[in-house]
Amino acid sequence: MGPVCHFFLLVLVFLEANPAYPECNPECLCSDDSFGRSLLCMDTSLRKILGNIPKDIKKLRIENSSHLTELPHGSFSNNSALEFLWLNFNNITVIHPGALEHLRDLKELRLQGNRLYTVPWTAFQATPLLNILDLKHNRLDVLPKQALQYLINLTYLDLSFNELMVVSEDVFIQWPMYQKSQQLTSRAEGISNVVLALHNNPWMCDCQLKGLVQFFKFIRPPVILVNSYLMCWGPLSKAGQFFYEVELNSCMKPKTSTPNTNITVQVGLNITLSCLAQASPLPNIVWTYPLKKLREFDVFTSPTGEDSIQSELVIPSAHLTDSGNYTCVATNSMGSSSIHISLRVQLPQAVPSSSLASLEEHSYIYMRITKQTVYGIVLEWYAVTDNPSETWFTLYFGIYEAVKKEIISIGPGINTYWVNDLLPATKYEACISLQSQPPRKDQCIVFVTGNDISELEKREKIIHIIVVVCAMLLAVPVGMYVCASEAHLGCLSHL
Repeated sequence: MGPVCHFFLLVLVFLEANPAYPECNPECLCSDDSFGRSLLCMDTSLRKILGNIPKDIKKLRIENSSHLTELPHGSFSNNSALEFLWLNFNNITVIHPGALEHLRDLKELRLQGNRLYTVPWTAFQATPLLNILDLKHNRLDVLPKQALQYLINLTYLDLSFNELMVVSEDVFIQWPMYQKSQQLTSRAEGISNVVLALHNNPWMCDCQLKGLVQFFKFIRPPVILVNSYLMCWGPLSKAGQFFYEVELNSCMKPKTSTPNTNITVQVGLNITLSCLAQASPLPNIVWTYPLKKLREFDVFTSPTGEDSIQSELVIPSAHLTDSGNYTCVATNSMGSSSIHISLRVQLPQAVPSSSLASLEEHSYIYMRITKQTVYGIVLEWYAVTDNPSETWFTLYFGIYEAVKKEIISIGPGINTYWVNDLLPATKYEACISLQSQPPRKDQCIVFVTGNDISELEKREKIIHIIVVVCAMLLAVPVGMYVCASEAHLGCLSHL
């Protein structure tokens, strides 16, 4: 072993015994080779880059350290002589934009087998001589258009075995070495090969990848792919096809259509609203309608072709309150489009719309507890009827077992009620009905308050609602209402 390494090992022994340098690892060895002075740390417990690396080290290799998770700003500020930096098979997830500062002589950076989801590409402004960048076996899923613009001398880039699905061809067209190769080739001048590895990524072969597919179909030396058999992983219709054989359509903004924009249906019948969207890539479809927050309908969506998708919204047993405008909104990366469907739900001609029974049958009430205080709760409701400006409701509230309940008349525009002085560990019942009719069981919700928090808070009753928020549909069988609670408990309809 040369005198230089003897000296460095003595430094390591000294630092290992010095508590001011806890990051030193005895498994780091130095050597002299064709690269110059090298430092090798294998299978270590390093948690950060050594701060005491000799300044004349040209090659640094730190691998198999599961504790090395980050390259902070200025990680190599004392190692401006570094030309080769290998950080393979560690656990690096974050690289600070200033991590590579002072490495102007760096020629090779290898980060294989880490956990990188993204790379601060602007950091390579500090490494103008870099010509090899190995990022294979990471988790990169995005490659910005300007990613390679600072890698002005890069001739080897390995992005294989990552999570890339869609990449613009502009990334590589703007690669300085690619542009230089095209210019020199046109003048019949020689240039070193530009090598690129992109295989084993989950490529999504839809219209967004069309430019890249076309780019690689006609790529020629001096640009060389390590593996030219790039394969589509999706969509299902393209899975397993190679780039050189797949044909992709151009991207287009969604266009929506429907068989009927005006629909009339009688009360109680089932109705299905249909929307067809043509777009590339296939869009996401969302339905909006007046009572969506109160009554959620099933939606069934399925592709009908490579660039078309159909969505159906199913309304079971239509109510008068379901009348209104239903909007189908289709959205993809190119934009969005929508179409409106007007639904009218009407009573059979034989049933007089003015009868109380009919009014009660098709009215809809949504009630919930919106606020809890140390003194009580706030009830909120939303009521929909055929004639909201004329219809009055009655709220019954009190202890569950009590025969007499507090009675409150609810008129149009009134939608909140404060309930104070609730007792702890008590079951309460809130019911609502049309006009002054006595409530039925299926028109009530039940909730329970919790115990006092502690002996220190006897003066203040802290209310914990165990069961809250039931939306009730009047005049339907028991159990046909929705319940939502922070505690995620079902309605206590059996209490």
